[in-house]
Amino acid sequence: MGNTSLTTAKRNKNDEFYTMYPDIEREMVAYWNFNKNVFRDKVVLCPADDPEWSNFRKFFADVFEEWGLKKLICTSYAPRSNQDALFAVDIVEERNDPKYDPKLSEERGRVLVLEREDLNDDGRIDRADMKWEYLEGDGDFRSAEVTALRDEADIVVTNPPFSLFREFLAWLEDGGVQYSIIGTINATTYKETFALIRENRLWKGATANSTDMIFRVPKGAEVKADDRAKAIRMLRKIGGQYADLPDDADFTRQGSSCWYTNIDHGVRHEWLELDTMERNQTKRNAKKKVREHGYLKYDNYDAIEVPFTDAIPCDYDGVMGVPTTFLDKYNPDQFEVIGTTESNDPENPCRTRWYSSEECRAAYLDRFGKPGSYDLNASGVVNGVKVFKRVLIRRLNGTEG
Repeated sequence: MGNTSLTTAKRNKNDEFYTMYPDIEREMVAYWNFNKNVFRDKVVLCPADDPEWSNFRKFFADVFEEWGLKKLICTSYAPRSNQDALFAVDIVEERNDPKYDPKLSEERGRVLVLEREDLNDDGRIDRADMKWEYLEGDGDFRSAEVTALRDEADIVVTNPPFSLFREFLAWLEDGGVQYSIIGTINATTYKETFALIRENRLWKGATANSTDMIFRVPKGAEVKADDRAKAIRMLRKIGGQYADLPDDADFTRQGSSCWYTNIDHGVRHEWLELDTMERNQTKRNAKKKVREHGYLKYDNYDAIEVPFTDAIPCDYDGVMGVPTTFLDKYNPDQFEVIGTTESNDPENPCRTRWYSSEECRAAYLDRFGKPGSYDLNASGVVNGVKVFKRVLIRRLNGTEG
């Protein structure tokens, strides 16, 4: 029992990543720059572990008037239900409030609400005008109580636990809301996520995974020394409250995290410049792999292998397998997403071959010189060798880049 509890606590700590204000600001401003009315007259919900600390709450309260929000709702988990969270403790402001109840503060979540009311008569609506109360339950997003808040909202913005990404995304889709959430880049190949990407109902955010994101983590969370050091260097450059961070501060950076959204933004419509197949193989800065091998055809898909996004040709009209990082630059006006070369896409119309167990074992022996099984059905195969995860795309008619 003790070992199970310790394992759960360790897992929970490693699942808690608290988003920094600059990362939220950069992404939300990209939506607002594309459409100045994107948040106007909208109800925004931020389900977070602690809305009193949450930078999502702070950011949307700061832009509440300028961007014309109708209402901001922020929820939190009960400390007893989330004991490994970074700030699962009472807050001074709460203890000084007449509504404070120490028992309820342990057992129930909270909801903070900001509406178009200047409660302190200071001439503006901001963080100081937020009202709070206890939820009836512990604040889990799957509860009927928080689901009702989702149904009231127009837009949901948060950083869900990575281990619950699939479930949280399904919860958002069930609610029919607009949303912007953070996940790992690997989430692009989840069956549930990719289906939405292919249907053009979900896409990468404006900052995608081209920019390192910094997260605050609970004390005791497993953080690589290099990631901690880089996060602290980046924060010190920001200055202010971060200027004198100690070397052992509880922060990390994630180059493998990105935003997923169904809110439109300008980066999504930027044209990807392309060159011809011949030029991509012969120009001075041509990638070695393309220069030496050209564009090879898959053994098991009716498509060609394009190992680099900047090697996508402008004069090939068929299906191409490209790196998953292509989705950072995916412009739906220029390309069509067909599928993936993953085994979780069995109905892919481009697949031309399934390998038998005997063929997989023979391929492993041939490649590694010992018995085993080489799952050739789990990816694209070129000349008998598996390639990395690929997204299958096709240029739209009339587009050349």
